[in-house]
Amino acid sequence: MIRLNADCINCMLKRYLTRMPDHLTEAERLEYMQMICTKIGNASKEEGAPVLVQAIKQEMKRLYGIEENYSNEKHYFNQMMLEKEAAIEFSVKSSKDSLKCALRYSMTGNYIDFGSMNVVDEEYLHKLLDTVTERPIGSEVYENICLDLSHAHRLLFITDNCGEIVLDKVLIMTIKEQYPQIEITVMVRGGETLNDATMKDAEEVGMTDLVKVIRNGNDIAGTCLNKLSEEALQCLNESDLILSKGQANFETLRGCGKNIYYIFLCKCDMFANRFGVEKYTGMFLNDKDYIKMMDGKTNEPGN
Repeated sequence: MIRLNADCINCMLKRYLTRMPDHLTEAERLEYMQMICTKIGNASKEEGAPVLVQAIKQEMKRLYGIEENYSNEKHYFNQMMLEKEAAIEFSVKSSKDSLKCALRYSMTGNYIDFGSMNVVDEEYLHKLLDTVTERPIGSEVYENICLDLSHAHRLLFITDNCGEIVLDKVLIMTIKEQYPQIEITVMVRGGETLNDATMKDAEEVGMTDLVKVIRNGNDIAGTCLNKLSEEALQCLNESDLILSKGQANFETLRGCGKNIYYIFLCKCDMFANRFGVEKYTGMFLNDKDYIKMMDGKTNEPGN
């Protein structure tokens, strides 16, 4: 499957060419720009944007000692969402359908993303959270996940970003209450990348007190099956149901044929155009729906 596309390349060029260190000489500026263009030119079409971003970041560190550090932002948004957790949990429990409500909150939290966006607008985030009940979830895909949950024994939840992981925690608590037979494992990134959730974030928000949490074995901002640790891959293969958060996880897992439900917001033009929706529209779809869509058997699913 081809996972890399022109829109992602254009976005990466804008992102990293504008982040050139100020102190570079003209010769070093040329070297930097050639490095970015070479990495993009040599990228595998099958691996996609998250793998390419990792390659660029590694080269920036090797050549210039540049490392993106989002530790302050991660702590800030983790604490912000922890302050809202009790109120959100009350909202979920008092709703007519607590699982659907928790799914909507988890989906909305995907807005906290410094990878897809340069700035996370807190005012807009609060607006999204205040209008979470207006976020639609398709009836067919919702009925399917309820059926899958009723039969599932092992569920793998793949996280995406900081802050957002608090809302994932509320969703997982809701699933545990309604489907106590399910053994739930949460997978976080194996190393720091952008503002993605790691074990440190899982511990900070109390996720490790709720369920088993494992690292995926790498620092790619996605879930590449051939890059996972042995533990992570075994857990993924042994799970009869997978919930996957975020655009990058969708990009790296889509079409893999596993029973995966994707939850994310369309935060960039490429995703909005792919699904024929406005930016920041929430998507909830199963991998088999995406495969059918690619085969031309159905319209774009999930909204």
